[in-house]
Amino acid sequence: MTIARTRRERGSLSPFSCPRLCFRRLCFRRIEPAWYLLAALSCSLAGLVGCGKSGLENLKPSEGKRPDAEAAKSAAASVPYPAEPKAPPPVPPPPGQGNSVKVQRYIAIDQFGYTPKMTKVAILVDPEQGWNAGDSYAPQGNFEVRRWADGSVAFTGRVTAWNDGKLDASSGDRGAWFTFSRLEEKGLFYIYDPEHQLRSYPFEIGNDVYTKVLKTAFRMFYFNRANFEKKGPFACLGDRCWTQGVDNMGPGQDGEARSVLDRDNPKTARDLHGGWWDAGDTNKYVTFSNDPVHQLLTAYQERPNVFGDDFGIPESGNGVPDILDELLVELDWLKRMQPADLEGGALLKEGDVDYGEPVPEQSKFKRYYYPEPCSSAAIAIAGEFAHAALVLREVSRYRDYAEDLLERAERAWTYYHGHPKSDACDDGTIKSGDADKPLEEQDANAVTAAVYLFEITGKPVYREYVAEHYDITEPFKSDTWSLYRQSQGDALLRYAELENADGTSVNAIKKRKVSQSEGIDIYRMRPQFDLYRAFMRPDTYHWGSNNQRAATGNTNYDMVAHNLAKTPDERQNYVERAAGMLHSFHGVNPMQLVYLTNMYAVGGDACADEAYHAWFRDKDPKWDNARSSALGPAPGYVTGGPNKQFCKGQPPEFACTHSPVREQPPGKAYVDENTGSDPKDPYGQSWELTEPAIYYQASYVRLISKFVIE
Repeated sequence: MTIARTRRERGSLSPFSCPRLCFRRLCFRRIEPAWYLLAALSCSLAGLVGCGKSGLENLKPSEGKRPDAEAAKSAAASVPYPAEPKAPPPVPPPPGQGNSVKVQRYIAIDQFGYTPKMTKVAILVDPEQGWNAGDSYAPQGNFEVRRWADGSVAFTGRVTAWNDGKLDASSGDRGAWFTFSRLEEKGLFYIYDPEHQLRSYPFEIGNDVYTKVLKTAFRMFYFNRANFEKKGPFACLGDRCWTQGVDNMGPGQDGEARSVLDRDNPKTARDLHGGWWDAGDTNKYVTFSNDPVHQLLTAYQERPNVFGDDFGIPESGNGVPDILDELLVELDWLKRMQPADLEGGALLKEGDVDYGEPVPEQSKFKRYYYPEPCSSAAIAIAGEFAHAALVLREVSRYRDYAEDLLERAERAWTYYHGHPKSDACDDGTIKSGDADKPLEEQDANAVTAAVYLFEITGKPVYREYVAEHYDITEPFKSDTWSLYRQSQGDALLRYAELENADGTSVNAIKKRKVSQSEGIDIYRMRPQFDLYRAFMRPDTYHWGSNNQRAATGNTNYDMVAHNLAKTPDERQNYVERAAGMLHSFHGVNPMQLVYLTNMYAVGGDACADEAYHAWFRDKDPKWDNARSSALGPAPGYVTGGPNKQFCKGQPPEFACTHSPVREQPPGKAYVDENTGSDPKDPYGQSWELTEPAIYYQASYVRLISKFVIE
């Protein structure tokens, strides 16, 4: 799956309303051919609709209207949430007095905890719309923070109604806040409601509270390595191990993939093994690697000391930060996708031509590539290789490797500008996502490449390209900086700090960023905007919304990282805004759910139990569900997130077009399921909700790394 969009006007909506992505998720679905053809037809018809405008260009989000209480309760009773947990968590809470107090899920806290100096707010939820409209909770008076071990009181404070009791439109909830920021004592705690004698999930306050979460989430890239055996101890967390054999390395597979245009000719075989599976399928794309590679490199540049050599991957302990070791896995594959005979050009993608992808280690499907180099792949590789060379040249053992990457980046740059450009390299024969990029996006990605090529070489040609084209990038086309093409915004801000950068360009970039931060609703902590302190525009709750959840935090933190905040108070406000987005991943959201899979062993209490993935299949007794299967999905996968547009564009014969998911408030348009493609199932396209992807993961890893105390 990809969040890349086709042409998009200022403020326009979701990439997933655009037709070129409709075919993407049919790769390993259990779907009958007739139904597939019907779905394909609907995707084609969706092209007539296009991507609409958001209509949100002011700073006053809708407050929503109070529904009729009886009607809301009736609706909730007729459509219960279909994924209520059917078993206790696989890892129970730690021993302590807190276990004797009944849990109230509507006391929402970051289930992993808070660093001592962080703003700390528990959200007290009174549901009125959506799945849980039949529930109610009326907190008032004083609340307490109690120590988990013995129940002693560590802090007392008063509950305050949020936004004068108004309804929060994104969640369909009303609520209150309990602020306990002054509590900086380290330890394990819970929030206690004395009147109702209820508690929150346990949470920790400490300097290293996010370190174990970062390490677990980062290992998703290890679990998603292609053609690689997952084995202990690297695939283990505690005494539980998520092992998987080598995938797609048999005859005619990744070690000897053939041209899709000459499938019976062994002379077309290329060794294209390695890299990462893109998402919940095992296909691999050069263009879709663009944002995750840049995001991880930027994360390392921003906080290098956070990324140690002890993240629990096979390369740990080799003296190199594990984030760089993991990036080398993808970079080695990208190098194979730029074979010498293409003279700087690059292959677009590699994957299957058949449907029904099996469990990865069991796949016997032949693997293919498009033989012609593609401009979108060439310019993506130019930027990724230049950025990686800039970082890796600082590591003594990788200086020669970095030099090779730089040479490859410049060859790719020359190829891109010396050959015809195309946005039609991918004809869909290889049954995976349309990996093409629009021509204007390719040119914008060339700006990203030019930034890093200029920084590492100092050559005027790259500076001139930036000066002439910076205003075609996403930050100058969108009012949300680069929530959808994060690498472009990051590159511009990087360029604006270079000593020899063009002054006019630098001034324009900084002015654009600062002006957006002062007048656009996604910036700053504005308490009245969102009950859960994590405001997202309603049109951002689309397929893959958790990518934009993390991106919102990252783009706010830009103001701190690049010293664009004008005062200490402004700086703190942006930090608080980014932290709010992080907490929203950790249970402070309308689902009261941690949007990472199976995080029970590292402190989660209500986590994503399922993910749509070729490995972690529906009804598999070992992998299906974290609570009811032997293991469930591997820990740390970021799921796609709430999707108000669930099943949009499918034919009316598909039950999902009438799914209750579509009737939820935006923040509740989610079901924790991994069901396959069943036209009769109203939740039968769960890949639009729970499928993970390397781009979501990289964006989240970058966000949480900002709050790890070095």
